[in-house]
Amino acid sequence: MDKNLQPSITLNNGVKIPQLGMGVWKTPIKETATMVQNALANGYVLIDTAKQYGNEEGVGQGMQAAIKSGKVTRDDIFLTTKIFNGDQGDYDRVRKGVEGQLKALQTDHVDLLLEHWPVNGRYVETWKAMEAILADGQARAIGVCNFDNGRMINLIDHAKTLPTVNQIEFNPGILQPHIVKFDKAAGIQLEAWSPLGHGSLLNEPVINEIAQAHHKTAAQVILRWGLQHGVIELCKTAHVARMKENADIFDFTLTPFDMMRIDALDKGQHAIWYDKFKWSGNPDGVDDYIGAPGRW
Repeated sequence: MDKNLQPSITLNNGVKIPQLGMGVWKTPIKETATMVQNALANGYVLIDTAKQYGNEEGVGQGMQAAIKSGKVTRDDIFLTTKIFNGDQGDYDRVRKGVEGQLKALQTDHVDLLLEHWPVNGRYVETWKAMEAILADGQARAIGVCNFDNGRMINLIDHAKTLPTVNQIEFNPGILQPHIVKFDKAAGIQLEAWSPLGHGSLLNEPVINEIAQAHHKTAAQVILRWGLQHGVIELCKTAHVARMKENADIFDFTLTPFDMMRIDALDKGQHAIWYDKFKWSGNPDGVDDYIGAPGRW
């Protein structure tokens, strides 16, 4: 797959990010190294990891192997990692944690640094440390994950830098329209984890009917659907054939009727979630609040 076929999106700070990437959640270190090397060799540019995944070392090994092979340079790679919940809150702890992450990743910077969760009582102070990390050049862009609108508004009200990205679960089974509407109005890019609904959507009859009409697989249709919604998507697979399949989505377009039918599958149900981080519905009555972003 020619990496030049991958569209990119310009974030609100001018940094360009590929719209299709490889995630490494729950992958052992050794397997992660091979997976990252194979992904980079097959045209993937965006690699997404986190300290919480326990495999940043493997990502670093895979990147270095790909670089040494001459397939890519560090500048070709768009590397994302995330602040560990246990490192949040205290400025020095955040900075020290990121230093350790960069060492594990064998790089002097990441292209995108995200807060993994909005830990209550800590996420604003964490953001202030991330702003310093951005200013020091250890990250080219900073953003967040799993922020509902109430917490996003609170963060924006205390921030000097607008988040570039909000990484949330987004797939045909959960559209999260209130968050999507707010973040788009604010100029914050949506990025999807679990774009295939943890595999639960691959047997959906509507999706398979559309796939057959386009001579594509169910996975390709779902990923194409996400691209047409303007969302960055993070796939995960250790199999090279599946990597190539997931990337073969730039030679067809879903019709407006296709998109409408897939949108109608929304059940508002997370494929993967943790109850203590469950902030859904209309928190604090501010889902439709679009005033704060206007000042950015």
